[in-house]
Amino acid sequence: MAEAFDLAVIGAGPAGSAAAFAAARAGLRVALIDRARFPRDKLCGGGVTGRARRHLAQVFGPAAPGPALYLVCDRIRLTAGDRPIGLHAGAPPIGLTMRRDFDAALHEAALAAGAADLTGRRIAAFDPAAGRIGLAGGGAVVAPVVLGADGATSATAKALFGRAHDPARIGLALEIEAPRAGPDPSDTVEIDLAAAAWGYGWSFPKQRSVTLGVGGLHAANPDLPARLHAYLARHGIADGTARVRGAFLPAGEVRPIPGRGRVLLAGDAAGLVDPLTGEGIAWAVLSGALAAAAAAAALAAGRPETALPRYARALRPVRRELARARLLRRLIYARPLRDRALALVAGSPRLQRRYLALLAGEMDYVDIGLASLARIAAGLVRRGP
Repeated sequence: MAEAFDLAVIGAGPAGSAAAFAAARAGLRVALIDRARFPRDKLCGGGVTGRARRHLAQVFGPAAPGPALYLVCDRIRLTAGDRPIGLHAGAPPIGLTMRRDFDAALHEAALAAGAADLTGRRIAAFDPAAGRIGLAGGGAVVAPVVLGADGATSATAKALFGRAHDPARIGLALEIEAPRAGPDPSDTVEIDLAAAAWGYGWSFPKQRSVTLGVGGLHAANPDLPARLHAYLARHGIADGTARVRGAFLPAGEVRPIPGRGRVLLAGDAAGLVDPLTGEGIAWAVLSGALAAAAAAAALAAGRPETALPRYARALRPVRRELARARLLRRLIYARPLRDRALALVAGSPRLQRRYLALLAGEMDYVDIGLASLARIAAGLVRRGP
């Protein structure tokens, strides 16, 4: 016998926990399913932008993660390999967290709101048309609406479309977590704009460690392990100091329709990752909440099949924002223009500040405007041979 719920959420990361929290608070019976038990480790730089903190506050209210989970940095250094570009003190702040603790806090909030905890259970079978999920070890869940929030390699997306994402367009990140004595007043975030093709390198200090990594378009970086080695060497970190971990990033491949039938996709599973900065947490939390609202409205109307069109409409502003990000990424990362773009940024403190505002979530791409994009394009052309 399958246990019946109103909404089954597959994946208990930020998107899934946000959806489960919001749906449970709306009065739905929610099953929160994940193959891992929480807390669990998660590869991620751990940057929580101002945008992400606003969405967390809107969705979780007082249950949002508190300041104890963040190291807040407002010193950001931009480089291009060995070449310094600019050091900005008093930059828009970025909160830096360990995903193990951060995700566990969101998961706990979802359970406290009333979601049923089915974590630590692998999915043995999934029938999208019937909304039936068979669990390894026995038992099953059935729901009129299912949400796949199971990340970049989403098994839910594979069940719907045959694959999670286009391998030619997905990103890849490699990183390590290096120990440190503790926070320091001079903690500085570093962004290396030349560390990877169609991407960057990063050094993110945390309360007890520092995350260093490189990431970019997978197809454009067949030598990504060597790029990571070079980046770590510049920081005086030898091979074998810490375990290298890797993860795919669906940056720049937003699904045209975030689901199929009565199955929705949120967060990384829907490709909702900023293709320029790599930010995913903000869009994960927002999309999870929007999916929950769409499911609740559809079920209240007695028409669960309308959850997807309701959700797709609600996501339109996010899709427009990420479309602008893709346009800007093509403008500055394309091979003929990359060196010119770096030179343009290095020579313009104003552009650097705008980039940092985007990175920290204090500015949206829509705020740049088409006129500004045209000026950037003209500047790149002027710097050409």
